[in-house]
Amino acid sequence: MDTEAELTQRGRSTPGEGEGRPRRALVRRGLTWRRAGLLGLICTVFVLLLGNFVVQPFLIPSRSMEPTLRVGDRVLVNKLAYRFGDRPKRGDVVVFDGTGSFVPEGPQGDPVGGALHDAASVLGLAEPSDTDFVKRVVGVGGDDVVCDENGRMRVNGVPVDEPYLYPGDTSSKVPFRIVVPLGTLWVMGDHRSQSRDSRDHLGEPGGGMVPVDKVIGRADWIGWPFSRLGATGSAGGGHG
Repeated sequence: MDTEAELTQRGRSTPGEGEGRPRRALVRRGLTWRRAGLLGLICTVFVLLLGNFVVQPFLIPSRSMEPTLRVGDRVLVNKLAYRFGDRPKRGDVVVFDGTGSFVPEGPQGDPVGGALHDAASVLGLAEPSDTDFVKRVVGVGGDDVVCDENGRMRVNGVPVDEPYLYPGDTSSKVPFRIVVPLGTLWVMGDHRSQSRDSRDHLGEPGGGMVPVDKVIGRADWIGWPFSRLGATGSAGGGHG
């Protein structure tokens, strides 16, 4: 009798085989999913903040910067490059907002859709906005930029060496001479025959000049694909 009572008490107080374990597993699993979700949210917020203020991936959508940048490349835009007093220099590859210079001011579209697209662009998951461009700085404020009928470029009377040009391209098939106003930039693509740049906006308001305060940052590195990982050759570029 004593043995039977002891077995009965054990049966009531001790979980049977497998009892209690699924519940603990579910609790552990629920905590894991919550932690994973929280970690994912923190990482997303961190990447968004990083992209908005420090370094932003930028997807190259066209051939205008070949061979330096190719379609599908993701460049890392250094947003701190000009934030502490430095100014864009000749030879810098810059990303800028072309609103008012390369594209006219227009009514704003769907704010929600625009915000989602901007977030995807910051993460490097979507093509950049239609108003964002990547070009190379050829002239800065005060420069006298000349391209003669033979396609030879001079800045302030000094011949410009442009080793980054697409093979077979000249500096420009269209001759021009401009003086860059202070506070603005004259920008051109490396694949001159495929680039719509400052030359194409000479007769428009702004004359093709990009205000310095519209520059988003300097495209310093190619981050993707890994086979093309490295610097873009920004800053300097062989200018005289």
